[in-house]
Amino acid sequence: MSLSLLALTFFLFGGAAALMGNAIAETWRPWWQNLTYGALLAVGDEFLGFALFKGPFFIDSLVSTNAQPLGLALLVYLVDFVVISAFALFSYRLTKTRKMVSQYPWLYERSGLLTWRAKTGG
Repeated sequence: MSLSLLALTFFLFGGAAALMGNAIAETWRPWWQNLTYGALLAVGDEFLGFALFKGPFFIDSLVSTNAQPLGLALLVYLVDFVVISAFALFSYRLTKTRKMVSQYPWLYERSGLLTWRAKTGG
């Protein structure tokens, strides 16, 4: 992967994934939706990398004869998916912790950056 493809994945799509994880947590939807939408964001990342920087794209590998190998394209897609999903899940958990502590202050207190616990004592 070139530096431009990594920058595209980390900065543009990583930021979009963080916003996505925040939105999913704000609407109290389940965590696994981050993975579903992350897979779609990874397809967009792959396409922009292909269109702008001549990176591998698995759809191009399926239909074109002079494209990069399908295995390489799928590996790059998998790496993009993991990075995007990690950004989304981190943002999701951060937002969920903030919401639990701020909306239910009589029940929960923050016990770490990504965790909360039931309040003890009165």
